[in-house]
Amino acid sequence: MGGRGLKGLIWGVLLGLVLLRAVLVCLEPLAPAPGDPALRLDERGGPQAVRLVGTMMADPRSPGGRGGDGGEGGGRCSALLQLPVGRSELQFSPCPSPALQQGWRLAVEGRLRRPRPAPHPLLAGPAERLARHQAASQLQVERFEVLARPATPVADLRRHLAGTLMERAGPERGGVLAALVLGSAVVPLPAEVREAFRAAGLSHALAASGFHLSVLLGAVLPLARRLPRLPRVLLAGGAMGLFVLLAGPQPSVLRAVLMAAMALLALECGRRGRPLAILLASALLLLLVVPRWLADVGFQLSVVATAALVVSSGPMERALRRRLPGWCGGLAAAAAVPLAASLWTLPLQLHHFGVVPLFSLPANLLAAPLLTPLTLGAMLLAVLGLMAPPLVGPALVPLAGLAELLLAIARGVARLPMAQWQLGRPVPGLVLLLCLGVLGLAIPGLARRWRRLALALIAVAVAAHLALLRADQLLLVHQGHRDLLLARHRGRAALVALQADGFSCHQAGQLARGLGIDRFDWALLLDPLPPEPTACWHDQAGLVLASADGSPPLQPGQRLRSAGLSAEAIASFSRGVQLEVGRRRWLLLPDVQDLWAWREAQPVGAGALARGSPSAPFDGLWLGFRPGPRERRWLAAHGPPRVWLSGDPLAQGPPGWRASGRSGSLQQGLG
Repeated sequence: MGGRGLKGLIWGVLLGLVLLRAVLVCLEPLAPAPGDPALRLDERGGPQAVRLVGTMMADPRSPGGRGGDGGEGGGRCSALLQLPVGRSELQFSPCPSPALQQGWRLAVEGRLRRPRPAPHPLLAGPAERLARHQAASQLQVERFEVLARPATPVADLRRHLAGTLMERAGPERGGVLAALVLGSAVVPLPAEVREAFRAAGLSHALAASGFHLSVLLGAVLPLARRLPRLPRVLLAGGAMGLFVLLAGPQPSVLRAVLMAAMALLALECGRRGRPLAILLASALLLLLVVPRWLADVGFQLSVVATAALVVSSGPMERALRRRLPGWCGGLAAAAAVPLAASLWTLPLQLHHFGVVPLFSLPANLLAAPLLTPLTLGAMLLAVLGLMAPPLVGPALVPLAGLAELLLAIARGVARLPMAQWQLGRPVPGLVLLLCLGVLGLAIPGLARRWRRLALALIAVAVAAHLALLRADQLLLVHQGHRDLLLARHRGRAALVALQADGFSCHQAGQLARGLGIDRFDWALLLDPLPPEPTACWHDQAGLVLASADGSPPLQPGQRLRSAGLSAEAIASFSRGVQLEVGRRRWLLLPDVQDLWAWREAQPVGAGALARGSPSAPFDGLWLGFRPGPRERRWLAAHGPPRVWLSGDPLAQGPPGWRASGRSGSLQQGLG
């Protein structure tokens, strides 16, 4: 075996071992250390009144991404509290005013509880979110006391820079400029701006990444070209240190800085480093230190997108130059980078979000000429804000115009039809097939030999995923006191929700995106006292039917219907519903009163309902309540053989009865 082959084998073994260790660590549930307040909580017990003392790890943030400033009616916000052992998430309602700040030492009192796990893999649960931050508990704050306000120069610097830009240029334009310096993870950008950039495929422009570091180094290194080696290295190291200081030690930031440091040291030592080897070495070092970063979406996208640029952007540019007219050479160079990154990150986009920004390539081509001057200008504004504040105003005028143009591009692309192609989140096995197919096409050496096999793998993954999306299915998601029942038929879907609050609507939207559903045909809200109608539900469904005066939204004789999906009331003054999905019929009974209303509505001699009778009308039954012994006996004798329960399973449930658990889901294929 030659030297090159031996090196490749060593790299492969190291990569495999580190990845295996990181996967095992990520699969291992978070275990609180001795002394963590989470250990005080019984697994099945309720919240406990506690008093905790710790240090704020960040400024409080609202769910929409804004800082918790106590404005707009107070709102809700949260922040992590570093304890002597472990961490806990503080939840404020309303947000404290004046706002608390990172680094302050607090004594807090409230109700401590375990974070709820996600009831379904397509939903984001607080338990999984907090586990990524090594926190195992949440505290609903009732009272707090600020014990100390120590100096926090770094947090003050970030807050000052973001506040200055957003105050002078507005929350949107100033927020974009601040994100180009600090990263969107630090800046409280408006939720509408984040969504527009995500839909246009431009989220990377606002996330602190290797691009922003390359712009910074591209401005610093030419200035230090004639300096001796040591001052030159120190100046570049200072620039990278400042980048980490401002953007924070995020996984994607540290990966970019470590990779840049390795490349710079190789050049200063007179050696030409191999970009792919440097990328792998930096990723392996970070995963050795923090294996859980393997599950971080930002880290995954950063590594894969960088690998795409290293491996595929050059061959793609040459291929585009051969196929485009000579005067389009610049277009080939500009298109190769986003095209390679989009292709390589496609499996990750589908795995995590189930949505593909369809116009990402043209959006990046339009935004590319703006990003470098905007990034350099935003960095200059940050320096002026610290050293010469009066000069910020004049320098801000042209940059605010460019930021407005970038915002217009993101919003314009996001408003295009099919801007977000909702394909749904494939099952892991299909994601693996898609990864293998994409690599077979994107890596030049493999593409020449295995192009047909790669195309076949992609075709199999796509066909299998589309078949799953078109399959008939009934899905129950139960969390706390909330229930969602989602019915799918040949790619269409309808929704029955027991509660009509905003959180239920948000979860319904998450499920729709994960299942590749653009909009529900109709949504039936069985909440007897729904909140004021919001735009959320009307954004989710073509038709929304809800109670207006406390009476059931559907009355006998009325029917909600679309192709293959229908809902019909079972009796007067009952929220019980007959749900048809294709040729299958399910009975939905939210309350025990609905059960007895359905029973009374049956004709005399309801022996036809007995189990095993050929004329039994229902294929399944959902109970939104816990039936007593009397109801169980009657249902065992007269109800359908398949029964779903929301909540904990019965101690001695009849065969065929399944329970969702306190936070869980049930699903049934209806093909």
